Amino acid sequence: MKRIASADNPRFKSLLKLAESSRERKKLGLSLLDGVHLVAAYREHVGVPEQLVISDTGATLEEVRSLVDTMAPLAPLVLSDQLFHQLSTVATPTGVLAAVNTPRPPVAPEHLDTCVMLEDIQDPGNLGSILRSAAAAGIEHVFLSHTSVHAWSPRVLRAGMGAHFMVRIYEQCDLIALVRAFKGRVIGTSQRAKKPVFDADLSGRVAFLFGNEGAGLSAELTAVAHELVCIPMPGAAESLNIAAATAVCLFERVRQQHAAPRRQ
Repeated sequence: MKRIASADNPRFKSLLKLAESSRERKKLGLSLLDGVHLVAAYREHVGVPEQLVISDTGATLEEVRSLVDTMAPLAPLVLSDQLFHQLSTVATPTGVLAAVNTPRPPVAPEHLDTCVMLEDIQDPGNLGSILRSAAAAGIEHVFLSHTSVHAWSPRVLRAGMGAHFMVRIYEQCDLIALVRAFKGRVIGTSQRAKKPVFDADLSGRVAFLFGNEGAGLSAELTAVAHELVCIPMPGAAESLNIAAATAVCLFERVRQQHAAPRRQ
């Protein structure tokens, strides 16, 4: 293991630039994973990262040491706690970071199964939560419009809790073209829709459309959806958070799938 304690070290400077600059991350095609859970998820679902970084304190922790052992023969770079804190994006660092090649899935398959399409999602926490729900519901493909938040930003990665490595994420997508090419039913969500999602048939191949936190789906996407559904809200709140709304819809589909055999 190589230990660095000086901020003038070229390797530390490169890491700091990567941590501080989204432009640098995009240019190099790298993402920075912060924390044991994220790094372990990458190791389990993707492989060994490009670079592993631990702090002096992290090197003394059993969970960090165990994680490092799974990376052999990759040797971690050890930073003083002070330097490590400059790289970490969390208030209480867990002592491990990894630089990884940002996964870029190939062109989406012609015959897509059930998927999620997101238009103009702006909040990193919302997107991370949506990815978690998609992974938990067994959705393999998530498409983001040109104006959605960058899926591989540190805040989205933290909120995703490893879901990034369990689904295929397509960014900068023409959602209208995807909808028109989809070989199944396209269901959009809207507060103005009359049909509750619980009354919709979510079996078979379905593309779910979810819109911006404030504006909802655009008129263009609303027009090409085959069906619009809403989530009934008997309480006083005006609306649901988009991440919560997505979870409700995806797990209504899961519920219907589990209930179907009992009806036969």
